[in-house]
Amino acid sequence: MNIRDLRYLIAVADLRHFGKAAEACFVSQPTLSTQLKKLEEFLDVQLVERSNKQVMLTPIGEKVVERARSIINQVDDIVELCRAQSDPLTGEIRLGFIPTSAPYLLPHAVPRMRDAYPQLRPLLYEDQTARLVERLRHGELDAALMAVPVEGADFKCVEIFSEPFVLALPAGHPLTAKHKVTVGDLRDQRVLLLEEGHCLRDQALDICSRVGVRQENEFRATSLETLRQMVASGAGLTLLPELAAETTPALPNHAAIELRPFEEPSPARRMAFYYRKGSAREAAVLELADLFRKLPVVQELEDRSAA
Repeated sequence: MNIRDLRYLIAVADLRHFGKAAEACFVSQPTLSTQLKKLEEFLDVQLVERSNKQVMLTPIGEKVVERARSIINQVDDIVELCRAQSDPLTGEIRLGFIPTSAPYLLPHAVPRMRDAYPQLRPLLYEDQTARLVERLRHGELDAALMAVPVEGADFKCVEIFSEPFVLALPAGHPLTAKHKVTVGDLRDQRVLLLEEGHCLRDQALDICSRVGVRQENEFRATSLETLRQMVASGAGLTLLPELAAETTPALPNHAAIELRPFEEPSPARRMAFYYRKGSAREAAVLELADLFRKLPVVQELEDRSAA
């Protein structure tokens, strides 16, 4: 049994297809199939159920894959630890971001990373929190920027910034007469939310539950931009993170939306980089956390919050 065969097995478990797994591992399908057969013979168990229609893991196969992920993760950490010994800010680093943050933060961060660390090659992934957590736990990501808190005793985190929420209203809505709104103003309003799986939905629900807000169950948006357009159409109100809230003339119906900040204490979310305890990329993650913290757009956010 060797590390290579465990990588083949994990690829089959993830892709459920021998051809795609072979392609992902840069080997031919016969080579991958042969090595997995040899692995099964060595372990004296069947790991994979093969048929013309689908590929499935056996129950023992599922357990072996779970342990194989941990082994591969540790092996990769050893490699990264040695590479990072001379310079932690070189080579690839895999970073995850939630969809309600990535489009509004990365355009500011990527040029800064390129200028500050020319030898570092960030690979960026966008996904919902639950999937980012799994990818982080399985070693597929080195760090992920997510909203606090994230469950997992095997993670460490470094906070980056606190981001207030603002209220997005259709132009001409009665609440636009106010300079600032309160959470209580949401009572008896139709509040639009993202679909299940977005952490922002849970945060908005937590805020709304304080005053018994009626959520709109007939519509669940898949993105903040869809929410923005629904507000513009007059379908209801929504809560937006401040970085995502600003509209520009390039956005459709930008003039049909008005934004209002909340009175203090303003509802907000805290954003942090999460990474595995003992990760070989910890030094690089902490450096990048500092870079994100010093971004002008983040500094402006902090200054407005402190004003």
